Amino acid sequence: MIKNLQEGMLLYHGSYCEVSEPDIGKCSPFKDFGRGFYLTTERSQAEQFAKLSSRKALENGLIPASQNFGVVSVFKFHASGQTEILVYPEADEKWLHCIVAHRKERIFKDIRYDLAKYDIIGGKIANDATNATILTYMSGAFGEVGSKEADEICIRLLLPERLQDQYAFRTEEALNQLEFLRSGRIWI
Repeated sequence: MIKNLQEGMLLYHGSYCEVSEPDIGKCSPFKDFGRGFYLTTERSQAEQFAKLSSRKALENGLIPASQNFGVVSVFKFHASGQTEILVYPEADEKWLHCIVAHRKERIFKDIRYDLAKYDIIGGKIANDATNATILTYMSGAFGEVGSKEADEICIRLLLPERLQDQYAFRTEEALNQLEFLRSGRIWI
């Protein structure tokens, strides 16, 4: 079960550098819940992502070869009544369709359009370990994309009980609810 965002909740972001002032413009558009700054309630998940992000940054020449660490930035959430928040409590067909709609523009356009109003979307993370299953689903290998049969096969293969949480802060309004507290290095 995914945790609902609550006042004062700590959230973690793993990267190859400290992120004290998130910028939506620097965020990739085709992530699980769309363009946004992604955080988790699980510090260990952020640490793993910091390591992965650092290794990728090294491979792509974004950081010096001597940098042997990633960074976990810690934020505190301050709730605002003006923010539109959607949290998927379970990895179900609505969650799956949201992810697919954001990863591939031509699939579930109506869902993507309906979700545009949300400042923050949260739910289970579909990470690198689950990427092959989602790509297989999007190719139609499990049946017609969006069919009950294809959805059930995909979700079962994703092992949703093992997936951690993630929250995408998708607008400036959402980012304004984050207070940067500190960051720390994670050795890779």
